[in-house]
Formats: sequence, structure tokens, C-alpha cells
Amino acid sequence: MNDQLSEHYREILIAVGENPEREGLLDTPKRAAKAMQYLCHGYDKSLEEVVNGALFASDNDEMVIVKDIELYSLCEHHLLPFIGKAHVAYIPTGKVLGLSKIARIVDMYARRLQIQENLTRQIADSIQAVTQAAGVAVVIEAQHMCMMMRGVEKQNSIMNTSVMLGAFRESYNTRHEFLQLIGRSK
Repeated sequence: MNDQLSEHYREILIAVGENPEREGLLDTPKRAAKAMQYLCHGYDKSLEEVVNGALFASDNDEMVIVKDIELYSLCEHHLLPFIGKAHVAYIPTGKVLGLSKIARIVDMYARRLQIQENLTRQIADSIQAVTQAAGVAVVIEAQHMCMMMRGVEKQNSIMNTSVMLGAFRESYNTRHEFLQLIGRSK
């Protein structure tokens, strides 16, 4: 796969008017192929593999929040990066998820060609499926290079998306508490 991808990058260099035999570009197709495989390694993982049984019995039924989880993804429309952070919360019903697993779930979906709206939904649905929580909330805020480097070239725009499931959707107070705790509500 790496050789095939490398050859495609070589052809891209030629198509944009570059000489892939130029000294600075000799290894670029191989490096670009390796980078793309790394940036898209979320396709090689499954939710079961990422969680790896890290669910633990707990009497806690209060909100659990992990905020400011940095994420790096590629826009599926332009193959340009979007970079930001995710805030994830859930209300346990007898089981809690290992802390690092939340960040790993974010990474698994972020490391696929993606749009932010779908990424937010995939994270929320996965946390819900794994934990059977009373509610799940996910907010992502990100800057998109496809808006910053091309097109409208807006340098300071930030896209926010949210998905609220269960108690976070049904209860204004629960949703408001979450938004306050992540610093998104006054």
C-alpha cells in the first residue's frame, strides 16, 4: 500500500508542475505516503480494540467530564487539516470507562477523513454504546485549514459542534451544568 500511495504522491508532484527528481523532493512521495497513513490510522482500529475491556464497576452516577482533548483530523472535502479540542461527558449507570479510552475514542475517529459534524456524532454514539450511560455530551471546537488557507481565508473562525444524548438532551439543567463546566456557558 505504501508503494502505491507513494507513486500517487509522485504523480501529484508532477501534476502541480514540480520535478519529483529534484533533490529536495526525491523522498517526498515516500514521506507523504507515510504521513498520510499515519494521519488516517483510525481506519485500522475498532471501538472494541480501543476500549479493550476498560469498563469498571462504579456507584458513581454523577457527570464525568474529560475536556480539552486535542484532536487532529483531515477534512474529507479538501484533505486539509482541522485542529481543535473535544469535550466529552457522560453520566454513568453502574460502569465507568477508563480515562484514556475517551481520548483514544476521539483519536480513532479523528484519524479518518472526516467532517466535524460527523466526528462529534461518532464520538457521542460510541461513548453511549460502550457505557450505556444515562446521557452523553460531546462538544468539539476546531479551526479548519480549508477555511484558513484557501477559499474565504478566515483566520480566526472556529467551528463548534455538539451532540447531546439522553439526559443531556432531555434536561436543560444537565446540559447547562456541562456547558458551564467546560466554560461554554455564562
